[in-house]
Amino acid sequence: MNSRLLSIIRKEFIQAFRDKRTIIMIVVMPIMQLFLLGYAATSDVRNIAIAVWDQSRTPQSRSLLDAFRAADYFRVAYSVGSQKELQSLIEAGNARAALIIPPDYDQRLLEGRAQVSMIMDGSDATVGGTALSVARLIGQSYATQVMQEQAARSGRAAGSLPLEVRTQVWYNPDLISAYFMVPGVIGQLLFMITTMLTATAIVRERERGTIEQLIVTPIRSWELMLGKILPYVLLAFVMVIEVLVIGHWWFKVPVLGNLWLIALTSGLFLLSCLGIGLFASAIANTQQEAMMLVQITSLPSLFLSGFFFPIEAMPPFLQAVSALIPLRYYLVIIRSLMLKGVGFEAIQTQIFALLVFGILILSAAALRFRKTLD
Repeated sequence: MNSRLLSIIRKEFIQAFRDKRTIIMIVVMPIMQLFLLGYAATSDVRNIAIAVWDQSRTPQSRSLLDAFRAADYFRVAYSVGSQKELQSLIEAGNARAALIIPPDYDQRLLEGRAQVSMIMDGSDATVGGTALSVARLIGQSYATQVMQEQAARSGRAAGSLPLEVRTQVWYNPDLISAYFMVPGVIGQLLFMITTMLTATAIVRERERGTIEQLIVTPIRSWELMLGKILPYVLLAFVMVIEVLVIGHWWFKVPVLGNLWLIALTSGLFLLSCLGIGLFASAIANTQQEAMMLVQITSLPSLFLSGFFFPIEAMPPFLQAVSALIPLRYYLVIIRSLMLKGVGFEAIQTQIFALLVFGILILSAAALRFRKTLD
């Protein structure tokens, strides 16, 4: 190998290591994908939050709850005292399922004809399907154990199972996956397309050499920024309407919520999307760099937001990281509005989170954008 070739190789290594974005691409991206695919890409759902309405409050009912806890699939997160409170928790997405134990549960268990109700949230077909099958298995296993204990005490042969877990699926009784995916597609498209288009908007002007012409005009920096992003806001709403119409008429996905509330929350989510794209556009020098920066944010957003995989199935650390992703809150909102037909009260926490994220991200992007122009 001659000295000229070695000099070229050395020069390329020096340039590569001087470019921080290249280092990020080579080192950070593979590690990010490895951990996201290794930990987040799983449908093995555990630790499902359930609400319990125990009207019996007897040792027998507590023993049944212990059986659900021991299975490691359910986590008794809420104890409620009414059907209304139970429904509110499921509508808000705080509880994925609910167990209802009747007042005479202990007496009916002794008589061999006890029944409890298990209500599932079918808006997430993956979680709902897992909860449905596991609840039935736990009920059968516990009923078999009780039957054997009763037979041992009485000295008689075991009879029929003394307990039946009656399951009911709300919002998506047939657990159709399209009901879960179509609302998620709205959030995914809003995030991916608006961030990419906005990220390349300013950089395109810089690459063509026209950004200087815009700067010397009487237009203010905020006017330039607003003029750049408003077309993409309008296009984004056209995209939302398109997916809603096709999803409803072709895939038969219900749209039960208020359309104006859907539009309002989509607009709040767009604040974060546009802010991310604008920030990437302000710090990148080329369109390729802007796209790379957007990709760094898009991978965690898609994997950790609950779009593909249930958040309950992720490790606690990744669940904490997902709390910093705006798409997570929008997916809860759009699925609740379309499938559950909830009002503002049920999703007010997610709306407030989107508002905070939108203001913070867009403000940081606008500040960086203004400094770049200066």
